[in-house]
Amino acid sequence: MTAPELSSSDILNSGSAKHFRLTDLPVPMVYATHRIIRDCNFEFAETFGYERHELIDQSFSRLYPKIRDFVRTGEMWRTNFAGGKVYHDERVMRRRDGASFWCRVRGRSRNLADPFAEALYCFEPMNRAVAGNASLISDRQKQVLTLVSQGKTNAQIAQEIGLSKRTIEAHRARIMRAYSLRNSAELIAWFSSLR
Repeated sequence: MTAPELSSSDILNSGSAKHFRLTDLPVPMVYATHRIIRDCNFEFAETFGYERHELIDQSFSRLYPKIRDFVRTGEMWRTNFAGGKVYHDERVMRRRDGASFWCRVRGRSRNLADPFAEALYCFEPMNRAVAGNASLISDRQKQVLTLVSQGKTNAQIAQEIGLSKRTIEAHRARIMRAYSLRNSAELIAWFSSLR
């Protein structure tokens, strides 16, 4: 007798022979292919103010404040998410009513060659205010600072987002000069206070 095959929205509990559907999990979870929501649980839909059926087969782009946030996040995940790795970040997302909120996102790709082909994501809303002065820095600077806060070097950041190392250094220097920051630790602390 063979074990029943898992559907795309089932999760195998490695400690037993039980299978769980996304809808059984008590945390906001979503299954996606190529950044299209294929299944999600009620907790995920509720986090964003939707009914579950309203999100099925929809692009994640509708859950971001701006389309460029969706694109930028995709670029970062494509680089860091490959090869079946677990990846995580913190980002601002948008609810149905237009309200923005901070969210910690963790994901795992099920396809070693294409990280977006099949992936599971967990979304954890954070109790952190969305600061209005985050708009004082450009989207590119936010991207650079997000990668700096992950402990990446200027060279690693430059390679990841396709800019020169000097350009990354210039972005960091401009922000540090503008806000009288003396070192990387102060830069990261300042950026974290915006988030």
